Amino acid sequence: MEHELVMIPSESSRLRSLMSAFPEPESASTFGDGDSEIELTYNRIHQDWFPQLEEKIEQYISGKVLREEVIAHLEAVPSYRLSDGAAPLTGRQQRLRQVADDEPVVHNMSEWYASVRNTVEQDLDDLTADERLLNRLGYLFGFVLFAGASSPSAIVRRLRFAYQVVGVEIDSINTTGGCETTTFTCPYRNVGSTIYGKRTVCHEKLDRVDDGYVRYLQKRGIDYQRPRGCDSATQCYSAVSRSSPEQWWPKTDPDDLSRETTVPPE
Repeated sequence: MEHELVMIPSESSRLRSLMSAFPEPESASTFGDGDSEIELTYNRIHQDWFPQLEEKIEQYISGKVLREEVIAHLEAVPSYRLSDGAAPLTGRQQRLRQVADDEPVVHNMSEWYASVRNTVEQDLDDLTADERLLNRLGYLFGFVLFAGASSPSAIVRRLRFAYQVVGVEIDSINTTGGCETTTFTCPYRNVGSTIYGKRTVCHEKLDRVDDGYVRYLQKRGIDYQRPRGCDSATQCYSAVSRSSPEQWWPKTDPDDLSRETTVPPE
């Protein structure tokens, strides 16, 4: 039996409106003449990734999947790389700008993608009163929990301590390329499941505290991926790393790239 997810009506309307406003090129016959790789990326987004997103959005609105699953799909959007870590790939950036100057869909795609992510990830103003309270408690608690910690390894040790204090069982830890991942079993995953549905209270309510941690750490250059991966398993995982300076389209709007960038000689 599926349970209806408690969602602000304006959010579901906004998401459906965004799905119907997916940006398309003014002229399919000319789009991509400036760079076939950009056109290929757009086609992968349009033909493969977007139909799956539409399906997940409808499932999210009807309460069949959690917000985290939609966010994971948004993060998996096909992309056109514009940097190698913090180092800009100047030739690729210039090519994207050139195509964007001729094809408004390139800029429109970045705006659309940002709007969808912002709507799904939700600002404080979009939350219910109890969700805002939990988020703010998490943010304020961050000043205590993470005091004196600045590296991902130090921060994740504090997080694991906080998990254990509330009864979460740490199953495994892993460090790969500066990213600290914690896999754990949460005893609250099915709280209220007979009324609200599996994992809804845990992930759509209690995890708002983690969203407060996300806000606190984001301002300090740390990327905290709140608990996820719990849709079909008994375990969840979270990850902590330095905030990535990487740029890629559609996340990076071509208008945000410097026009002074020049294409290096071949």
